[in-house]
Amino acid sequence: MDPASAVFMSSREASPEPGVSSDEARLGPLPARARGVGLEAGAPLTWVRTPAEAFALVGADMAAAEVRLGELVGSEVAVVTAIGAYLAASGGKRLRPLLTALGAGAVGHAPSPDLLCVGEMIHLGSLLHDDVVDEATERRGRPAAHRLYGNAGVILTGDFSLARAVLLAATAGGHLAVTRLAEAVTAMAEGEVLQLQRAGDLSTTRAEYLETIDKKSAALISWCAAAGAYASTGPGDPTADVLARYGREIGVAFQITDDVLDYQPGTGKPVGQDLREKKLTLPLLLAMDREPGLRVRVERGDDVSALCATVRGCRALDDALAEARARVESAIALLAALPPGPCVDALVVLGRHLVDRAT
Repeated sequence: MDPASAVFMSSREASPEPGVSSDEARLGPLPARARGVGLEAGAPLTWVRTPAEAFALVGADMAAAEVRLGELVGSEVAVVTAIGAYLAASGGKRLRPLLTALGAGAVGHAPSPDLLCVGEMIHLGSLLHDDVVDEATERRGRPAAHRLYGNAGVILTGDFSLARAVLLAATAGGHLAVTRLAEAVTAMAEGEVLQLQRAGDLSTTRAEYLETIDKKSAALISWCAAAGAYASTGPGDPTADVLARYGREIGVAFQITDDVLDYQPGTGKPVGQDLREKKLTLPLLLAMDREPGLRVRVERGDDVSALCATVRGCRALDDALAEARARVESAIALLAALPPGPCVDALVVLGRHLVDRAT
């Protein structure tokens, strides 16, 4: 499977209600499409209804970005190339370039492969750093890079990825794009420090959890959604603000959904990894509020499998996903301010899919 399209291939089909199409049941209603006037009056009112259709809109851009990503992880220093290529070749959802392509299309901008790769290069660099900080043993089913190449080389290759991404943002996106990217990367660093500080602190509040994921995850996703607008408009343009706010909301929803998946078997990842790393996420916070004794069991380090079963059994996962869906619907409502079109439709579909992949 093309790794760039993997984000669309993980939905589970649900049986629709009588009289409701499978797409409507899974994806929900799309905003009403305004009918064209004048020279556009005869344009067909087509919809993007599925994740695969959303990807197809920018499939050529994504393929070009995948090739370019393989080039961008290269360096004159052989070990930097080896580490970068090792991580890039392990695949991933490629959510960030996808959002950049669709967001750019929503404002009529044709993004370069370099602009599409900015968010992914930042993401790859942060993964290299995270695995060292977390002392991770695996990443996407393969040994974590630092276990093969050592901590120092991996940390510095992460720095290389971040620096190259900033250069790309400046050359492919311009002053506004690189300024907003610097703000996003600053927030990411703050979020990672907050997560380290709050690890194992069972007094962490829901507001503190949301602050952490807003900084460490949603800030970059927000930038990616708005990158095309940053590159093609000036400061203060409302379309960039709409897309950035959309990205922020779905970024929070995406992280909440990932935190739910950590408690679900069958994802291909070890169940309960966040608990093992003492990360306080929304499912655990909700479960501790409703399950007497769970907090004490977590404090004394009870069996992770049993703790995960308790979290699953008290509907904490359902309620966390409800929070994620509410965020997505808030994001979709923002898109009404943009001119209607297939890329806007695709952003609606993608936002809902990012949560539906957990159901």
